[in-house]
Amino acid sequence: MMSGYLNFLREPAPILVLGLGNTLLSDDGVGPALLDHLSISAQRWEGQVEFMDGGTQGLALLGRLCGRKALIIVDAVKTGAPPGTVHRMTLGELRSANPGRAGSAHEGNAGELLAAAQLLDELPDRLFVVGVEPKKIATGHGLSAPVKRALPEASKEVHELLTQLC
Repeated sequence: MMSGYLNFLREPAPILVLGLGNTLLSDDGVGPALLDHLSISAQRWEGQVEFMDGGTQGLALLGRLCGRKALIIVDAVKTGAPPGTVHRMTLGELRSANPGRAGSAHEGNAGELLAAAQLLDELPDRLFVVGVEPKKIATGHGLSAPVKRALPEASKEVHELLTQLC
């Protein structure tokens, strides 16, 4: 019982890789799927990086951003590019690509979370989004073929960011 309490008190890892998305909405589940793909090399970053499946928790994740030096969000990102296109953007670039919207496939979750963190001055100094252009966001389990094929490239983008940040 005491060890769980001590884990709670421990400082968060400086970098959070946060997977967002709903696995019951086909390609919207690319964030959690990408986290699974990244889990193979997670030990390489032990102590420096926390990998977290945020699903569709939205504002409930606000406390998980506190005290981080960097945040990498992995998610489905709609820009109008061909399905399976991998995007690597800063928050500013994402907002420029989608004026007036957060740009993730489920803007409410990511957009509200980031806006609240910014308002409370809890937004990490370095924020990146590695997203995959979805083919289909509709009820259904499993990723479309172009999104599934994009997982290795998206994983490589996250690894490059982590190498720069650590």
